[in-house]
Amino acid sequence: MRRAPQRPGSSPAPAGYFAGHGIQRIERVITDNAFAYRNSTMFRQAVADLGAVQRFIKPHCPWTNGKAERFNRTLQTEWAYRQVFTSSTQRQSALAPWLQHYNTERIHTGIGTTPANRVSPT
Repeated sequence: MRRAPQRPGSSPAPAGYFAGHGIQRIERVITDNAFAYRNSTMFRQAVADLGAVQRFIKPHCPWTNGKAERFNRTLQTEWAYRQVFTSSTQRQSALAPWLQHYNTERIHTGIGTTPANRVSPT
């Protein structure tokens, strides 16, 4: 289930991650048409607080969101279902190290390098 930010004025976690890697400005946030993205005042405000524009993929065309869909599949196979978690806390604490590996160490065959090496701060 996708959820919008829980606190008004909270900055989405990815914005902090990108800022920590020298990317200070997010121009657009592109999502599918899920209820949480399309109808959430808090999500809309969080995007506006970033100074970004909210965009939606074309309805019934999930391939236009292919990178996110592929990430979700990889997340499931390489992290969520790769091991048994005995608690939500254990699962939550395992996510950050996996994301670090995914973004900075794991070679992505489609781009031939890591995402962190491909993106340069503007």
